[in-house]
Amino acid sequence: MKKNFFLRNLLYLIQGAIVGVGAILPGVSGGVLAVAFGVYEPLMEILTSPKRSIKKHYKLFIPFGIGWAAGFILLARVVEWFFSVSAGAALMLFFGLICGTLPQLFKTSERSDPKKSWTPFVLSLSLAYLFLHLLENSTAISIQPSPWIYLLCGGIWGLSMIIPGLSSSSILIYLGLYEPMTAALGALELPALLPMLAGIAISAAAFARMVSKLYNKNYALMSRIVLGFVIASSLKILPGGFSGPWEMVISLICFGAGFAVALIMDNAQAKQEASV
Repeated sequence: MKKNFFLRNLLYLIQGAIVGVGAILPGVSGGVLAVAFGVYEPLMEILTSPKRSIKKHYKLFIPFGIGWAAGFILLARVVEWFFSVSAGAALMLFFGLICGTLPQLFKTSERSDPKKSWTPFVLSLSLAYLFLHLLENSTAISIQPSPWIYLLCGGIWGLSMIIPGLSSSSILIYLGLYEPMTAALGALELPALLPMLAGIAISAAAFARMVSKLYNKNYALMSRIVLGFVIASSLKILPGGFSGPWEMVISLICFGAGFAVALIMDNAQAKQEASV
C-alpha cells in the first residue's frame, strides 16, 4: 500500500514538473502536456468548481502542483540551457513525450463513443495547424511592458491552459513580451508577478466552465477536437533541420527516451488506477 502511494505521488510529481517546464518554453504547450498526462479534465473541474473538485482530486493535485511549481520555476532554466545547446534535441524530447501518450488518448476517445464521427478531429487538426503556421510566420511586434501588459500576459497564459495546443510562449514572442516576462519571473518581481497571476486566474475562470460543460455534454466530440489541437501543436514543434549528423542522432535518442518515458508513465498510471 505504501509502495503504491509512493509510486502514484512520484508519477504525479514528474508529470507536474514536465507540464510546468512545458508551460514556459517556446513552442511547447503546457495544455497539450496536461491532456497527454490525463490531468486536463480534472484541471478543468478544479478551475470550475474548486471546493467540490479539490476534495475529489486532491490526491492528484498536491503532488502535481508541487511538481508543476518546481518545473516552472527551477527546471525550466535547466531545459532552457538544453535548448541553447541543442534546440532540435530538446524539441524532439518533448515530441517523444507527447507521442508516447497518443495511443492511450485515442483509445479513451474511441471507447467513449465508437459511433461518433472523427470529422471534428480532422477539422480541428487542420485549422489548428493553419493557425499555428500563420502565427509562426507573422512579423513580431514590440509592446512596452507595464502592469496592464503583464495582466494580458497572464490572460494569454491562462488561455493556453484551457486550449491545448495554444502555446502562450509563441504568442508572447510574437508580441515581444516573452523575454521581459521570463526575466520578471526569474527575478520574482512582484509588480510583474501579481498582474500575471491575476490574468491567469481571470482567463482560466472565464473559459474553464465553458470547456467543462462541453466535456460533460459531449465527451467524445470534445476529446476528438482536443486531440486535433494536440497533434497540430506537436507537429509544429518538430525541428526544421539539424546542424549535423550527430545532432540528428542525439535528437532521435531524445525522441526515443521521451516516448519510452511517456509509455512507462502511462502504464504505471493505468496500474495505479486499476489498483484503486
